[in-house]
Amino acid sequence: MNPKVDEFISKTEIWQEEVETLRTILLDCQLTEELKWGTPCYTFQKSNVVLIQTFKGYCALGFFNGALLNDTNGILIKPGENTQAGRQIRFTTVGEIIKMESILKTYLYEAIEVERAGLKVEVKKNVENKIIEELQNKFIEIPALKVAFESLTPGRQRAYLIYFSEPKQAKTRETRIDKYIQRILSGKGFTDCICGLTQKPPSCDGSHKFLNK
Repeated sequence: MNPKVDEFISKTEIWQEEVETLRTILLDCQLTEELKWGTPCYTFQKSNVVLIQTFKGYCALGFFNGALLNDTNGILIKPGENTQAGRQIRFTTVGEIIKMESILKTYLYEAIEVERAGLKVEVKKNVENKIIEELQNKFIEIPALKVAFESLTPGRQRAYLIYFSEPKQAKTRETRIDKYIQRILSGKGFTDCICGLTQKPPSCDGSHKFLNK
């Protein structure tokens, strides 16, 4: 067990029990536990295999190369319409996780074999997305950022892409991206408020602040 993940779990406000249950299963599969990009990440021979992800409505196992898995049980979910490699298995209760333990281990062992074989998803360029070079470089540097970005709704993705691509200077574009990395990893949109709303409601007294202020 990695003490950094212990600390992460201790500070987790939602899905704490679910995260602990998933952690036990992952460690039982002899994966190496790390904390990368602010979230538990499990690797095999230094290759990223799977993340434990927490969102407002669910927690999930996020497979980096999930598109290469057989998915015989039909439980893998494509996080976003433009997602090519990543896939999720989502949960809302500990009971779901416990019931699926043997199935999850089958998927995890297959994912390990994918990494052992060095298999990769052939990523196709999507011109419509207009993902700038600086963001592409961050995706390479932080694979979890790509997974999280592709998990956002198309509207949230577009808002970020427009904002990131506005500056003429590459350095300014990089600075903008760096500022919003943690929010993307947390599943938040560009204008999402801390309370989860996308805009300040009429009854808001200003006590909750927009994350981009």
